[in-house]
Amino acid sequence: MHTFSVTLPDWVAEELPAGPLLTDTDRMALVHRLAARNPGEGGGGPFAALVVESETGRLVSAGVNCVLSSGLSVAHAEVVALSLAQTRLGGWDLGADGLPAHELVVNWRPCAQCYGATLWSGVRRLVVAGEGAELEELTGFDEGPVPEDWAERFEQRGIAVTVGVLRERALEVFAEYGRGAAAGEYTVYNARGNGG
Repeated sequence: MHTFSVTLPDWVAEELPAGPLLTDTDRMALVHRLAARNPGEGGGGPFAALVVESETGRLVSAGVNCVLSSGLSVAHAEVVALSLAQTRLGGWDLGADGLPAHELVVNWRPCAQCYGATLWSGVRRLVVAGEGAELEELTGFDEGPVPEDWAERFEQRGIAVTVGVLRERALEVFAEYGRGAAAGEYTVYNARGNGG
């Protein structure tokens, strides 16, 4: 094999608005709709992300977790959204000269993998619904080793961080997923089983 790909599911387009997403709340509400729908559609976990032009609210790309549908452990929502945005804009640096400022909007603090992907993507802002142990507690996912001062490290690299946008809705989505996983409806796909 000399290639791989991740395809965004067709249903995502049904959820996307025709116009701009002007506020953090508008952007995060869309993220939560995508995240809540994704497990039932068979893509993967309850995670979604957007890349948006910060000033205009123009949606550049959306991503959902595609680990199960693609068979690729790297197909997290953030990686999918960032990769689609970079493909659409024709380069790896979403902060390149001549481009408007872009931001990544996600429904929880990035995991270990997505932390690095976000740092290197060129986005100028990261908006998250929340942070903390609740995601792992409610879903059973292992988010990996992320530094406790993760937000400060983004800020040091010129990426503004906003935390706490529609946090309670994120927790509702995670709790619903956790109940489904406990009932055997969903697969919690940690490489070493239960969090290891």
